[in-house]
Amino acid sequence: MIDFTVEKYKDLLEAIILNNYEFQTFEEFILKPKSRSVILRHDVDVVPENSLLFARIQKSLGIKGTYYFRAVPESWDERIIQEIAALDHEIGYHYECLTTTTGNLETGILDFEKNLSLLRKLVPVSTICMHGSPMSKYDSKDLWKTYRYQDYDIIAEPYFDINFDIVFYLTDTGRRWDGRDSSVRDRVTTKYTKTFHNTLEIIEAINATNIPDQIMFTFHPQRWNNNIMKWSKELVAQNVKNVVKRHFYVKK
Repeated sequence: MIDFTVEKYKDLLEAIILNNYEFQTFEEFILKPKSRSVILRHDVDVVPENSLLFARIQKSLGIKGTYYFRAVPESWDERIIQEIAALDHEIGYHYECLTTTTGNLETGILDFEKNLSLLRKLVPVSTICMHGSPMSKYDSKDLWKTYRYQDYDIIAEPYFDINFDIVFYLTDTGRRWDGRDSSVRDRVTTKYTKTFHNTLEIIEAINATNIPDQIMFTFHPQRWNNNIMKWSKELVAQNVKNVVKRHFYVKK
């Protein structure tokens, strides 16, 4: 079975629609959560063109998502940022300020302020989300042990402002749905123990109503490809990366 294709992504969205979930951006969920709701979060780590494709697919289906952009050349594409926003999706800042400043809190918050300001010159921004930077020893969430993101008119950050005992969290980190053992920072504390090995299993659970009523999906769109060469390259790269993370970076 070939997973992590654009077609499989469409199949997942269509299953969610058929089972009468409401789609909310992260901002909408924070302000007024629906009782049966799905948040489609997309971390635009690299290859922003893939995220634009996802945004267009969602628009064609009449649904919304949230897209977090890093302040690095491989993610930050101003044309794509504005085009995704014009498709009625939410844009947020995917910050990694302690990685880029090697753990310095003072320069880290200045980096955060600068990049948030630049992004807000392009589009409205009311939420942020940490980029895990798995090969770095610095966790950028630690910035908020000293500072407050609320002081920057930010209303929420997923790792701080969602109760994951209520909201079921599914992430394709490591190009796997059950990749917790190779995830460095994309982890949440939750009572849920259910896991899925592939996208089809998630679709089947949704169709069987064997899944919670509030869900946050995290997608990394660069991992989803119909092109077999790109698909294979991503598979090999992620498998190697997962081994490295599992043995050298994941805290047991």
